[in-house]
Amino acid sequence: MSLKIGIVGLPNVGKSTLFNALTRSKAAPAENYPFCTIDPNVGIVEVPDARMSKLAEMVSPERIVPAAVEFVDIAGLVKGASEGEGLGNKFLSHIRECHVIAQVIRFFHDPDITHVHGGVNPKLDMDVIHLELILADLDTVSRRFGESEKKAKSGNKEFMKQCEVLKKVKTALESEKLAISLEVTEEEHEIIKPLNLLTYKPFLYIANLKEDEIAGFDAKKEKETLNLSEHEELLPISARVEADLVDFSKEEAGAYMAELGLKESGLNSLIRSAYRLLGLHTFFTAGPKEVRAWTVRIGAKGPEAAGVIHTDFEKGFIRAETIAYNDYITLGGEQGAKEKGKCRQEGKEYVVQDGDVMHFKFNV
Repeated sequence: MSLKIGIVGLPNVGKSTLFNALTRSKAAPAENYPFCTIDPNVGIVEVPDARMSKLAEMVSPERIVPAAVEFVDIAGLVKGASEGEGLGNKFLSHIRECHVIAQVIRFFHDPDITHVHGGVNPKLDMDVIHLELILADLDTVSRRFGESEKKAKSGNKEFMKQCEVLKKVKTALESEKLAISLEVTEEEHEIIKPLNLLTYKPFLYIANLKEDEIAGFDAKKEKETLNLSEHEELLPISARVEADLVDFSKEEAGAYMAELGLKESGLNSLIRSAYRLLGLHTFFTAGPKEVRAWTVRIGAKGPEAAGVIHTDFEKGFIRAETIAYNDYITLGGEQGAKEKGKCRQEGKEYVVQDGDVMHFKFNV
């Protein structure tokens, strides 16, 4: 699966600057005025994974294909967006296509960069975005609830259940709660999921800071200020630093990050957090033609992993030759792992582990 992250926020919070840096592009205009992003900008980014180069050293493939993340930079939302204010609804549809919503919140102060509310207030900014997404979802749920309610009058149990679940979601939204904050059963989830609600997606929060503010950022304290729960993530990132890193060599980037007290780039931390939120990890295929990383949900069994490569692989799955990543590297590759008995024949009930190097056997 290809991970898609939508970058949202108010105008002039640093969204487009961050997007340009993450995707190493100049695709998104970043002028100092609202609505400079007229169309959603899309950039594909390789998922950083040091294991890929080590596997390539062992195999010497014709090509290396890392996993990828798609970033979508969406025009700045403002109060009233759900009703068409600013560039409004036009862009809410683009968020619906994303797996994760990354909300950029301005923490930095700069008198030369205007703010739509006249001053920096991270909590207000976050609440405005939340409310606009909630209102858009409320419109969707209310319409669907009305349709289901009419059909439920006939005594149809399926529509009666739909009404029950939709009312639960509608009540939460009317209380200005995100749909994802609801505790739902698997059955309820299956009813909500097709609605593709904006607030039913996982949220990542990005605190956009100045260069010298990142290392000392107290995420725990700021999460309390924003009223975020313990399991929600607030990532300290400087869009300006990420923009500077684009033009540096690997050595220069390492020295620059060390100088700022950073262990990794914002891109790395953002992708890792998104994977964690969605419960994803990576398995590999390795051979003379290519070394490739594949993204699969944590807990996926052999046939599902095979299906990530091709649906026919899942339908005709027989077994998977599987080598743990560490065994593959320490034993000198596939042949060494086989000689040491570390190449396992796994069946349909095998749960794929992060880093597994796999080769699938299937019927056509």
